[in-house]
Amino acid sequence: MMKYLSYVLLTAVLLLTSCEDKKNASEEKANPTSEKAVLPDKTEEQPKDTATSESSKKTNDKTEIGAGYSKITEDNLVAFLTQYGKENPETKVKISTRLGDIVIELYEDTPLHRANFIYLVKQGYFNETFFHRIVPDFIIQGGNSDLPSTNKKRAKLGNDYLLPAEINGRNHFYGSVSGAKEYRENPDKKSAPYEFFIFLGPETSTSHLNGNYTVFGRVTQGMDVVEKIAALPSDEGDWPLQNVYVEAEVL
Repeated sequence: MMKYLSYVLLTAVLLLTSCEDKKNASEEKANPTSEKAVLPDKTEEQPKDTATSESSKKTNDKTEIGAGYSKITEDNLVAFLTQYGKENPETKVKISTRLGDIVIELYEDTPLHRANFIYLVKQGYFNETFFHRIVPDFIIQGGNSDLPSTNKKRAKLGNDYLLPAEINGRNHFYGSVSGAKEYRENPDKKSAPYEFFIFLGPETSTSHLNGNYTVFGRVTQGMDVVEKIAALPSDEGDWPLQNVYVEAEVL
């Protein structure tokens, strides 16, 4: 008799458990947002600089930098840039920063500097570089950064060449764009290919610049932005305390 009662009780427990499980399963199916299905929200990190965020996206969307071209060297640069200049005759570039846009017109009578600048813009070199040197009432200089990506880009494009001087008797003026260069061991006044500066100082500050640096363009829009950048706080090495990222595109 006791065995029979135990059997009946066990059967009843199993039936009740089965019914409860079916009820829970039915409730979960009807309610897909139950605790079991909810995932925690992902907090999105806001980019500290819009230009940086957009340039990163554009760079990633493009073919690998330098793909399809030989590295530029001292031996092939004239032939390379001459041919590239014929195939890419553009003369206008927009440089975007968090403080606004700067539009530059490149001169056709400085063909190697123009072709080199257009090449770097189209390759995405300037994206994620900075205006890294600012001197109020004098210049702002761009094309470099302290990011590893900048050196990697230079290594792929060619880090062993300088641009021949194309001075052409043109003096510096408010809004002129020139190639940066090394002072020492550079008697031919060759330009560094990756860096440029925009002059905003008085003409009285150009005596040591005229005839020594190639002026290869001018700012046609955005000198107010240039002035804002030049006025930013900087350290003793003229580097802005807050990086001014650059994004460049051909117009």
